[in-house]
Amino acid sequence: MSSLRNAISRRAHKERAQPSSRKKFGLLEKHKDYVVRAKAFHKKEETLRKLKEKAAFRNPDEFYFQMIKTRTVDGVHKPENQANKYTQEELMLMKTQDIGYILQKLQSERKKVEKLTAVLHSVDNHPSNRHIYYAEDREEARELQSQASESRVTPPSGDIPDPIKRKTTVSYRELEARKSRVNQLEKLYMEMTLKKELQKKDRKRKLREDELTCPTSKPVYKWRSERKR
Repeated sequence: MSSLRNAISRRAHKERAQPSSRKKFGLLEKHKDYVVRAKAFHKKEETLRKLKEKAAFRNPDEFYFQMIKTRTVDGVHKPENQANKYTQEELMLMKTQDIGYILQKLQSERKKVEKLTAVLHSVDNHPSNRHIYYAEDREEARELQSQASESRVTPPSGDIPDPIKRKTTVSYRELEARKSRVNQLEKLYMEMTLKKELQKKDRKRKLREDELTCPTSKPVYKWRSERKR
């Protein structure tokens, strides 16, 4: 019966608009607007009730170690600075793992660039169909040469289909993007390697500008040579 009742079309009762004499008071609040406002009000009311209940049943002897490690600034809890959270050995280990990941991505991008370059090179340079004939004497060689020159057909140069041209263009763009990514990864790898070496306890010093053979904007360091056992 409920399905039949829903099948019958009913008149849609619309809410009235704001009367013209009350337009200065803005839009007339509809029932759906009241529902949204009432839900928001009751949600805030329930939050305040739970906070009051938690404050009423608070244990004055409650303690946990996070209380020592945090401080209140304008009513907001802020933890202490955790810059020295890890030891020097742990930082070196994490740095090594990061460098290993960058090196892996760099090698992967290089392989992709080499593969894409080889494919595009083979597409651009079409292999010539050459046949080798062996003649007994010069007369037979001249005859074979004349037959080959007559049967030779020059391939048309401008009849490449448009889809192939578009795919080739897209491949060249991808090649340029991957080359730029390889350059960025190489720079990042060199910078991370330098930072890792600077963290070590070896004796080193920064070279002055007059000591550089090739002037550069980046700092250059020189390590003291030590005899390894």
